[in-house]
Amino acid sequence: MLDRFLEGSMRLKEVRSNRILLATNPPLKNEIVNAASAARATVGADVKVLVLDRPLVMEATVGCDGATGKIIGFEQFLRQIQSHSRDFDVLVVSSQIETDDEKVKTYLEREGGVNIWGGVEAMFSKKASSALGKPVFHAPVENSKFFKTYNEIVDPRKSAEMVSLCYVHCCLKGAHKAPVEGALWDKNIIPRPDFLVTPINIYGPPHISCETHRIPIIAVVDNKTIHAIRMARNTITVGTYLEAAGVVLAIKQGISLESIKRPLMKTKILNGTKNWGISNAQTDTWILSFVW
Repeated sequence: MLDRFLEGSMRLKEVRSNRILLATNPPLKNEIVNAASAARATVGADVKVLVLDRPLVMEATVGCDGATGKIIGFEQFLRQIQSHSRDFDVLVVSSQIETDDEKVKTYLEREGGVNIWGGVEAMFSKKASSALGKPVFHAPVENSKFFKTYNEIVDPRKSAEMVSLCYVHCCLKGAHKAPVEGALWDKNIIPRPDFLVTPINIYGPPHISCETHRIPIIAVVDNKTIHAIRMARNTITVGTYLEAAGVVLAIKQGISLESIKRPLMKTKILNGTKNWGISNAQTDTWILSFVW
């Protein structure tokens, strides 16, 4: 849905709340019911639980191109979910992700690194959302004995993975008020994003869409990745996410970024005939072109 939103082929609608369907593998575990109850009691979410007829299984791997994997039992899963399509606005799925314990140990003990489960989860969420036309979240059920015995201090960005029982409450909280697909006549329509904030040196479908539609891209240098790919032409480079927040605030308030940089550049004085896209070196005329 986000790809279509960035491409301009659909609009998103802000909502007060969504009806959430929490689909889980058999047998139904007490912690899943408790997680649904916790979301209902704390954030006021409307959650119903569906036990799948057949288990949905994913296998996560990490290769030279990053995290990936495969999905087993998707067609059966989709048929059962589609039979309940009128009962929910947003789908949250809790299912096992099989992976190698040594890779999990390496991931937890190093600083940063590729999320092992993230690749196959992204594949599943995109595939399910495209088929259903609704937002889809996935929460991995950790069935490895390694997590039950590993008790060490880890990178703060990974710490939630060490204390959660079923990894699902954050999905329920996000699904509670997640934007859904809207029609032209709906209220609270979000026609297009204002910005894309991204780590530095990555370039994929979201960046291509923003470059095509002249949506500003804010690239954060501090958030390093393993990639070294060229950035889009309409990229604003900042050092930190704190600086990115300042850029977003300035643009939303109509403040030129040039005016808050120091030293402040001298005012440009144009003369001669305006001729967009061509510079005239002989008369020292500067031709301004806008990147968004």
